[in-house]
Amino acid sequence: MPRLAAASSPALGRPEEPVTTTVDDVAALGARLRACVQTAVRMPEETLDVVLATLLGGGHLLVEDHPGVGKTTLARTLASSLDGRFSRVQATVDLLPADVLGTSIWRSETAGFEFLPGPVFANVVLVDELNRATPKTQSGLLEAMQERQVTVDGQSRPIQAPFIVIATQNPTAGYDGTYPLPPAQLDRFMTRVSLGYPTADQEVSLLRGGEGRAVAPVSHPARLLAAQETVAGVYASDALLRYVVRLLEVTRRHPLAEVGASPRAGVLLLAAARARAALARRDYAVPDDVQALVEPVLAHRIQPAAASGPGGEARVIADAVAQVPAR
Repeated sequence: MPRLAAASSPALGRPEEPVTTTVDDVAALGARLRACVQTAVRMPEETLDVVLATLLGGGHLLVEDHPGVGKTTLARTLASSLDGRFSRVQATVDLLPADVLGTSIWRSETAGFEFLPGPVFANVVLVDELNRATPKTQSGLLEAMQERQVTVDGQSRPIQAPFIVIATQNPTAGYDGTYPLPPAQLDRFMTRVSLGYPTADQEVSLLRGGEGRAVAPVSHPARLLAAQETVAGVYASDALLRYVVRLLEVTRRHPLAEVGASPRAGVLLLAAARARAALARRDYAVPDDVQALVEPVLAHRIQPAAASGPGGEARVIADAVAQVPAR
């Protein structure tokens, strides 16, 4: 069913006309975004599918990978293709919450305080190496990511939609000066992905053409917002909802899991599945959509037991998918 959305475009500085979208429009937008990203970033198709589902599902993305594989380029390309505002925060141990959220300064000419918005007030926010920031600064993002607002000096200020945080973190093994993200912070991210190293042919192409090729806008923030609202209206049957709940239940009682997936995990898994369905030009989600996204949505939310060893989260998820009948 078509959805309407009206929003102002911060990049263009003018209001946009109401946008009507269908699942066909969402799929077309996804195809344009895919083409843009592929011109600038070399990444596996299945990973790009997750990125697009996260964007259109209205979630935030956590990229865990080694330096130099294209994380910043991915965020910049998405912002440029949407004609939206982009901001980048480099996390360090001395980064303060005010450096991200903004602060109030005294203006003598007006004899009052003026709020200066921080970089979080953008459409696409890249927080590079988030696990290098202290827990205090990490927690400053919680309200913004969940409630799309920031409270400074007792006053709440909304963040204009669409709003997506793309955070990166280095693998913690062998890296000093990092602060692992607590479960509450991880739970705010819809998906976690790894870009990985490009193939040999992709790396040759990168060396030939250079890094970070500029892309032209293929949409604007109001159209993305309308697409996200259309995705939210994709039909999910009661049977599919029960399927998602049963998957979560298996992760919670699995012997290799200290803590299973949260209820928020189910909400975000369903949102991502709806986005995948719309990208496939369907106005209804099916178990295949859930299964395709279950690991990037759930893995970072499961706390494995000490005896599980490396890859315990993946085994818990694989067992859940194997045990729960899809139909």
